[in-house]
Amino acid sequence: MDFQRILPNPPPPPMMEIFETHLLARQFYQEVTHREEFQAYCQWYRETAQQHQLELEKMRGDLSIFGWFLGKH
Repeated sequence: MDFQRILPNPPPPPMMEIFETHLLARQFYQEVTHREEFQAYCQWYRETAQQHQLELEKMRGDLSIFGWFLGKH
């Protein structure tokens, strides 16, 4: 039996619903992208700050050439 002849096709959704759905999907994608980029930036910032802290501690232990000339060694 051919049911396509018995059941009519559903009416197409109104254009406004299509645009709202598209806009919502686009906003969701932008939010996800923004959060992922922000997470990556935060990770980079933490790693860079940690590296700078290690470099600072190393520099504090180094001999100060400028201080040597001023007699503060």
